[in-house]
Amino acid sequence: MNKVWLVTGASKGLGRAITEAAVAAGDIVVAAARRTELLDDLVAAHPDQVEALSLDVTDIAAVQAAVDGVVARHGRIDILVNNAGRGTVGAVEEATDAELRSLMDLHFFGPAALTRAALPHMRHRRSGAIVQLSSMGGRFSFPGVGAYSATKFALEGLSEALAAEVAPHGIRVLIVEPGAFRTTFADAGSLQQYAALDAYQDTVGPVRSGLPGGNGQEAGDPAKAAAAILTALDADEPPLRLPLGNDAADAIIDHLDRAGTELRSWEKLTRSTDFGD
Repeated sequence: MNKVWLVTGASKGLGRAITEAAVAAGDIVVAAARRTELLDDLVAAHPDQVEALSLDVTDIAAVQAAVDGVVARHGRIDILVNNAGRGTVGAVEEATDAELRSLMDLHFFGPAALTRAALPHMRHRRSGAIVQLSSMGGRFSFPGVGAYSATKFALEGLSEALAAEVAPHGIRVLIVEPGAFRTTFADAGSLQQYAALDAYQDTVGPVRSGLPGGNGQEAGDPAKAAAAILTALDADEPPLRLPLGNDAADAIIDHLDRAGTELRSWEKLTRSTDFGD
């Protein structure tokens, strides 16, 4: 049976690549985006497989209506892909409350609402998969991406618990952690940059200039990323986390090694804080 996908942020980048891969596999995709006109070519080429849906994932009421509408039209949602997002650069001190809340709405509260809306339908069928597009920045952080990583850390924490909660209902959760892929993530018109303070020029400055400077030269191939996601979803025992890209693999391995070394260095003090020690 062909699967029914709901993919957010489907008009470009990894969302577009995932949509195209699912269509190539013979599945049906409800491709959600704020600018649905960017999906006109896919809808025209695959009118029986692609439905464009106008959706702002930060509009929680619209999220519930969107999910209920997909189920009403297609009978089910087999795979929900929470992909909508944007890149940001700036020091922690540079980000305003409004900017932080806006990013959290997009990367955390929106996916959480979509997940809540889809789960009753998936539980009723005792099947389904939820794909959370995180980042290698959801495992570790570095200067200039504190706000971005904070939202992805939150999404990963939610999703790790979710995976254990829904597994008895036949539902899988896949956290995807891409490195740098050749999408519009770092495009000057898409990347949000917080107002710069001179105090952080040495630490954040290289990231602020390096991300847009490398736009279009990233090593990651979105089509291969989408194929990898489909492969993981089809596995008998899919991973909870799927890093994508050599840069992601190298950076995450290094982070885990350094975290292990630090823990062992301070283990005696760590273990000294119980009563009786």
